[in-house]
Amino acid sequence: MKIGIASDHAGFELKNYLKELLKNEGYQVIDYGPEIKKVVDYPDYAEKVAKGIQNREIKFGILICGTGIGMSIVANKFKGIRAARCCSIYDALLAREHNDANIITLGGRLIGKELSFEITKTFLSTQFTKGRHLGRVNKIKRIEDEENKC
Repeated sequence: MKIGIASDHAGFELKNYLKELLKNEGYQVIDYGPEIKKVVDYPDYAEKVAKGIQNREIKFGILICGTGIGMSIVANKFKGIRAARCCSIYDALLAREHNDANIITLGGRLIGKELSFEITKTFLSTQFTKGRHLGRVNKIKRIEDEENKC
């Protein structure tokens, strides 16, 4: 499975940590940046990963900033993106099962590396259960379509 990952400066170290572990797990990981640890603006990197999903370059995205909140806000501005900030394994499980989230956002200043990896693995390995949740996800899609007409 091909996934994208990006961060800002606050999530840079966690991004590199997760990238290597995910490669070891057999994932194809595209690093959308930054390449070095420097102060950057998180919206630039959230946009790259969101567009990677829209363009079908990747199936899922991982975005990391200080709290995960900023990345989530930006990513959710893009049509077809359902970004979920996850702080626990259960968050990641439900984000996929119930919301068919396609981007996970993490807080590099909030969650330890090992837990972040377990959260990410859960997110990537959990399937959308559809059922009653499919109607809700379809409502999200209809809202996006209506908002884009304005």
